[in-house]
Amino acid sequence: MPSRLKDNLNSQYFEAANSLRSKRARRRIVAYVESYDDIYFWRTVLGRFETDERYFEIMLPSHRKLERGKKAVLMSASNLGPAMIACVDADYDYLLQGATPQSQKVLDCPYAFHTYVYAIENFQCYAPSLHEVCTGVTLNDHRIFDFRGYMQQYSEIIFPLFIWSVWAYRSGNHNTFSLTDMARIIDPGGFNVMEPQPSLDHLRRKVNTKIRQLQVQFPDNKEAYLQTKESVKALGVTAQTTYLYVQGHALFDNVVVPILNKVCNRLRQERQDEIQRMAVHHTQRTNEMSCYEHSLQDIRQMLKKNTGYQQSEPFARLLRDVERLLSAGTADENR
Repeated sequence: MPSRLKDNLNSQYFEAANSLRSKRARRRIVAYVESYDDIYFWRTVLGRFETDERYFEIMLPSHRKLERGKKAVLMSASNLGPAMIACVDADYDYLLQGATPQSQKVLDCPYAFHTYVYAIENFQCYAPSLHEVCTGVTLNDHRIFDFRGYMQQYSEIIFPLFIWSVWAYRSGNHNTFSLTDMARIIDPGGFNVMEPQPSLDHLRRKVNTKIRQLQVQFPDNKEAYLQTKESVKALGVTAQTTYLYVQGHALFDNVVVPILNKVCNRLRQERQDEIQRMAVHHTQRTNEMSCYEHSLQDIRQMLKKNTGYQQSEPFARLLRDVERLLSAGTADENR
């Protein structure tokens, strides 16, 4: 295929290609995503909608050079259609509700799908599924930490500051209070599995300090703050689930992975102590320990393959969006 044609691929091109196939052949729908890591996630979304009549091919947007990222995907927005869709992280674009051109594009295009939560990493860090991640890593199913309770408290502490962050981006004050600033403040720092409260107390002090600074800097902002708060809550964000809507890689790297490291270290040690205690002789102990250590998994890789988020409400909303589009397309074809 000539490079010029490659540069101008659009939904009509793929629809025409589909029409040339046998009527009994499955129709291909191309799904453009932001990065290699996104391919697996969107396969878990779109794969369940494949039928005898259609299938999805998930790929990066560029056919001529190695381009990645949200802008590269959305540059194709005008060319999207029934045979070519865009699948992106919501970032703040969902919460901005059209306050920027990119937000408007993400929300208005019927063939663009977004995660609702900030990014795929937030789904991977879905609190009710983190115990299963630890079990997969350590092969020890002992519940020694309440992930759901900790992340709920974490979210309740950062929620007021999160509203300030959304307000800053909606009002054009993001240079005053950036996502980088937010990520730095909501890092809980040192963490103890058996005594997690000090990390939450430390987090609360940092958050309250920043809120006081913002209140001094914007003394007349109370009404706008309250309006932003109600708007954000109407979009599905709650004080208990705020962690799903903060910057994804910061949540993954600075909050959840450090906690998982500490929890998994204890679970590994617990299993190793059990082997030491129960082994009848040295050879059995050595063999059993070697077998166990070779069965251990990498925390980051296990977290990236975590699919427990499929029980979450934002994921259900995403599925309903895809279902709605495909149902409308099927109805059009049957007319």
